[in-house]
Amino acid sequence: MNLKHFKYVLKENPVTGFAFVLFGLFVLLAIFGPLIAPFDPLDSNAGEPLTPPSAQNWFGTDSFGRDIFSRVIIATRLDFGIALSAVLISFIIGSSIGCAAGFWGGWLDRVSSRVADTIMAFPLFVLAMGIVAALGNTVGNVIYATAIINLPFYMRVARAEANVRRNAGFIEAARLAGNADVRILAVHIFPNILPPMMVQVSLNMGWAILNAAGLSFIGLGVRPPEAEWGIMVAEGATYIISGEWWVALFPGAVLMLAVFCFNLMGDGLRDLIDPRRRT
Repeated sequence: MNLKHFKYVLKENPVTGFAFVLFGLFVLLAIFGPLIAPFDPLDSNAGEPLTPPSAQNWFGTDSFGRDIFSRVIIATRLDFGIALSAVLISFIIGSSIGCAAGFWGGWLDRVSSRVADTIMAFPLFVLAMGIVAALGNTVGNVIYATAIINLPFYMRVARAEANVRRNAGFIEAARLAGNADVRILAVHIFPNILPPMMVQVSLNMGWAILNAAGLSFIGLGVRPPEAEWGIMVAEGATYIISGEWWVALFPGAVLMLAVFCFNLMGDGLRDLIDPRRRT
C-alpha cells in the first residue's frame, strides 16, 4: 500500500476518510489522554456533585464531583486497549485455524467447525457473561471472553476463503515451484484473504468495545472507580429520571461514536489492502 493509493481510496469514499480521521482522534486520545485531561479522573474535587456542563467542567460532573470530560478521555485508552487486545487474539488464532482447516480439510476442518458451531450456538454476550463470571471480572478475563466469542467469525471467513483458493492456478504454480504447504499458506493464501478479514476486524473492534462496555454496565467488567465508558453509562442511568442527563449522555455518545467509526472503516480497510484495487 502506497500513499497514492491511500489518497485515492479516501477521495473515492469521503465517508471512509471521515472514519479514519475519527479513528486518528481516538488514537490520540488513547495515547495522550492523561496529558489532555484537565482533571484527574478519580479526583472528587473537580466540581460540585452533579453539576451540569459548564466552562470549568465541559461535560459536567458525576455524583462524586468527578469531571466527566476527563473520565471520558481517560477511558478511551482502557476501552481501546481491551478491544484491540481481544480482536488481535481472536484474529491471530481464528484466522490461523480457519486457514489451515480450509486448506487441508480432514479432521482439522471437522473439529474446528464443530468448535465454531458450539460457540455460535450460545447468545454471544451471554456466553461472555458466563466466562467472566466464572473466571472473575478482571480486565484480562474481559479480553479473553471477548476474544473467545469473536473466534468463530475469523475461523469461518478464513476457512471459506482458503477453501476457495486452495486449488487455484497460482497455488498449483506455487506447488510446482517446490513450495511447502506451510509456505503456501503463509505467503500465497493468507495475504489474499486479508481484504475480507479486514472488514471483519473493523466490525469486531466495534463489537468488542460494546461487549466490554456492556459487561461493565451490568457489573461484570471493569470495576469502579476505574474510568470506563460502560461504567459511566451505568452510573449515569440512575440519574436520567431526576434530570441529570449529562452523566450518562456524554459517555454513551462517545461510545456510540467509537462503534460508528469502526463500522465505517471496514470498507476502507478492505479497499486499502485488496491488491485488485491498486490497478
